[in-house]
Amino acid sequence: MTLLRQLPSKLPSMVGSLQGGRTVGRRFQAVFLLLLFALILGSFGLRLFQLQVVDGDRNRQRADSNRIRLVPKRPARGTITDRNGRILAGSRLSHTVSIWPIALPKEEWPAVIDRLATVLKMPAEDIQRRVEQAGYSSIESITIAQGISTAQATALSEYLSELPGVRLEAEAVRNYPNGDLAAHILGYTGELTDAQLAERRAQGYRMGDVVGQSGAEAVFESTLRGQWGGQQVEVDSAGRIIQILGDKPSVSGQDVQLTIDIELQRAAEAALGNRRGAIVVMDANNGEILAMASWPTYDPNIFTGPISQAQWAQLQGSNHPFLNRALRAFAPASTFKIVTTAAAIDLGGWDPNTVLPTFPYLQVGGVRFGEWNHAGFGPLGFTGAMAWSSDTFFYQTARRMGGPPLIEMTRRFGFGRRTGIELAVEESAGLVPDDDWKRETLGTSWVIGDAINMSIGQGYLTSTPLQVANMFAVVANDGYLVRPHINRDNEEARLWREHVGLSDVTLDILHRGLRQVITGGTATALNVSHIPPFAGKTGTAEAPPGLSHAWFGAYAPMENPEIVVVSFAEHSGGGGGRVAAPMVLQVLEAYFGYQREAADQP
Repeated sequence: MTLLRQLPSKLPSMVGSLQGGRTVGRRFQAVFLLLLFALILGSFGLRLFQLQVVDGDRNRQRADSNRIRLVPKRPARGTITDRNGRILAGSRLSHTVSIWPIALPKEEWPAVIDRLATVLKMPAEDIQRRVEQAGYSSIESITIAQGISTAQATALSEYLSELPGVRLEAEAVRNYPNGDLAAHILGYTGELTDAQLAERRAQGYRMGDVVGQSGAEAVFESTLRGQWGGQQVEVDSAGRIIQILGDKPSVSGQDVQLTIDIELQRAAEAALGNRRGAIVVMDANNGEILAMASWPTYDPNIFTGPISQAQWAQLQGSNHPFLNRALRAFAPASTFKIVTTAAAIDLGGWDPNTVLPTFPYLQVGGVRFGEWNHAGFGPLGFTGAMAWSSDTFFYQTARRMGGPPLIEMTRRFGFGRRTGIELAVEESAGLVPDDDWKRETLGTSWVIGDAINMSIGQGYLTSTPLQVANMFAVVANDGYLVRPHINRDNEEARLWREHVGLSDVTLDILHRGLRQVITGGTATALNVSHIPPFAGKTGTAEAPPGLSHAWFGAYAPMENPEIVVVSFAEHSGGGGGRVAAPMVLQVLEAYFGYQREAADQP
């Protein structure tokens, strides 16, 4: 209050001081400048403190990431071997061409790409698209071509000085030393598609990565692929390499050992020859696949380098060589009478000692169901009906027991679902028809004629050669369903067994009936003395509009069975005994001959 009262009297003198003197003003200006300078220094100091202390680690990492780059190096893929360690899929040295996008400014790439496309004889737009997809600032190298010829590699090396950002490297690529042998089991490798890259980028896959596309290559991809390595390099602001700082070695993929025996596989493929179809050889007791042949086939080596349009068109042709027919579903024909016998005795109320007359045909509901020999075989029991594959005998069992017992036993034997083999993506589940399926699919109810057709492996029923092999294994090992598998280290599959509920009486009838097929039935041509006695069953499936399918399945030796062999010839015409059975005999001869050779070695 005192200051306010004195203010009017002092105001004139203060104004005079401001107008006439400069000492006070200069003092305020100096203080102001000092404060301003201190504020600026303080701001810089705080910012430097934040950059160097608070965010120091993060900023150093950013600087290193801009200055230090990793030039990726692809790992060598793991080897696939057979059960005895022989190589089925390995690696060989080849040449790979890649591009490092960040090495050049965007505007300089078109000229380089045009020159590269001319040397590699590939469309420039394909290379351009890959660079644009990766981005011109990408620090990862992009694979442009793998497995190029020696001539292309030589030509490219001469032009490398004019192709900055392009790298030509010696690299391990997939090699299948046996050509097309076991192609459907092994599968093939190929570059990731755009869709696959989008799905797998989070798993560390890069553009240009080569992955398993089918078969064991695809199934065991995570084991075989390995881990990327590369060179750590220092680059300048333009992305040019200043110096190499060190190497991070790539880690090769792990090896995979299959259950396949390469010699038995070779024998199976030789037996199948150029017949469209499949052969499956399986350990009857633990489900190990010893051989799996399918024809037509292909050579997976063609995918390790550039593939021509003509080659691709041939692979996509009407013969469908990519199709593994061992895993595709067809009508199983009379091989299925194994299941019908089991269903009739164990679920259908039939006496094991039943003897029935057989006829040229059986008429049910105005429909004639014919006998395959058009005459009948006279009175037969279950073993005789199996030996001669009498259709009218099994028609009668199905007519009386109806569909439910037959359908239930069919499912117990593993039909209508995948077997559990690792190649599940390629495997068909087949079909076990029932009333619900027929109503939903065809809009009609189940009738007794459906059971009659199903009793001889016809009608709507379908199964794969692998499922049929599993059916024979159930009889061979005295009633256990096993899980087929190709991975020798798959202990869970090797030990998995499920009893299907067959009685000892039924098993005895099946063993005797299947042996009589060889000794006095539809396959007496296979009753040879140079290999141990075995049991089997023929099958001939109607397959309109083409020729019939031929089947034969067997297990051997008769005492203490070891292996199951099933052959299937698609639209071959002729019966199972004439077409399919000799193929099985040829495989059995190879198997037991191979065993004798091994036993004779010191």
